[in-house]
Amino acid sequence: MAIKNFSIRIDEEMLHKLHVVADYEGRSANGQVLVLIRRCIEAYEKENGPIFKENVKK
Repeated sequence: MAIKNFSIRIDEEMLHKLHVVADYEGRSANGQVLVLIRRCIEAYEKENGPIFKENVKK
């Protein structure tokens, strides 16, 4: 699996809070975002079924 870069715009206060939560969880901010994305995908797939590459709209 290739690793891709993905940029987001985030306000300063939210970024600061993300760093606080990530530090508390023992993760980097990037690692924390990945955990949250994985949880979101798992919840979606639990309710709607698996997501396959051919299902994804670009």
